[in-house]
Amino acid sequence: MQEKIEIPLSKNKLLLGIGGSILFVILGVWLFTNAESFQEHSFRILRNPMVSKGVGILSILFFGATGIFGFKKLFDKKVGLTIDSNGITDNSNASSVGLIEWNDITDIITKQVMSTKFLLINVTNPEKYIEKAKSGMKAKLMRSNMKMYGTPLSITSNTLKYDFGKLEQLIQTEFERNKNVG
Repeated sequence: MQEKIEIPLSKNKLLLGIGGSILFVILGVWLFTNAESFQEHSFRILRNPMVSKGVGILSILFFGATGIFGFKKLFDKKVGLTIDSNGITDNSNASSVGLIEWNDITDIITKQVMSTKFLLINVTNPEKYIEKAKSGMKAKLMRSNMKMYGTPLSITSNTLKYDFGKLEQLIQTEFERNKNVG
């Protein structure tokens, strides 16, 4: 492969994600502050004010974090994803660690959870990439991915200006082309 393929971050997708995060934070605050009013709710579990408050707090924490991540990415000048002869340089999500070398990749698998599709990048030495994490939180996210999917590395098109089907095809093609080179 001679050329470098650069896929930018999608500001529109990021804005939609931030907007959704804000709505869920507001919903979490509402649930927390109105927990007592669910005493007659048809879902038995929500009748317990502690459960409603807990769901509210979890919503605030999780969607607050995703909103902050989206806001930071909105002003990120780096390219979302770069594919070249060295490998895949990922800057698209909260657990991105930069360059994933072709020689380290053993397999690329497509997975879907609800409506979100993503690529799982299996590597020979997952710890090498977890150690590249610049923060403890990023390392925890990667370890969580490792437990759930068998690899710490995943790529989605949720923040990229690119269709997932085309991204999947592009990465698989470049992997086949570059996996035994070097």
